[in-house]
Amino acid sequence: MYKSVLIPVAIDHEELVKEKIGTARKVLAPGGKITLLTVLEQIPGFTAEFVTVKSENHLTDKIMGKLMSLAGEGSDIDCEVATGKPGVRITEFAHEIGAELIIVGAHHPSAKDYFLGSTAARVSRRATCSVLVQRS
Repeated sequence: MYKSVLIPVAIDHEELVKEKIGTARKVLAPGGKITLLTVLEQIPGFTAEFVTVKSENHLTDKIMGKLMSLAGEGSDIDCEVATGKPGVRITEFAHEIGAELIIVGAHHPSAKDYFLGSTAARVSRRATCSVLVQRS
């Protein structure tokens, strides 16, 4: 049983979250915590001048609202939004909160994944805790 489970949530794959939460609850120790995390890519410098702090904060607030909606009424779920490269930041965040398990989603691989890699593969390679890859 795990005391802390991290579930990264990609903005475009929200439909997988309920299944991941169900998996997390099956392995969660009594009194344990699940954390939903969305990592936003940092805005490149050449476009930063066109993005105001207000619109960036608005996006963070909007995503936080979506995560809270996905979490539902569960008191065992925290929601966080971070910035950085997802494959790196997810593992850093897992270490920061003391996560013992990361549940990442993965679609069935295609040729492009073999050349570019996927977030799930990057997390699996970098994580210092257990990683469960849940296929959609």
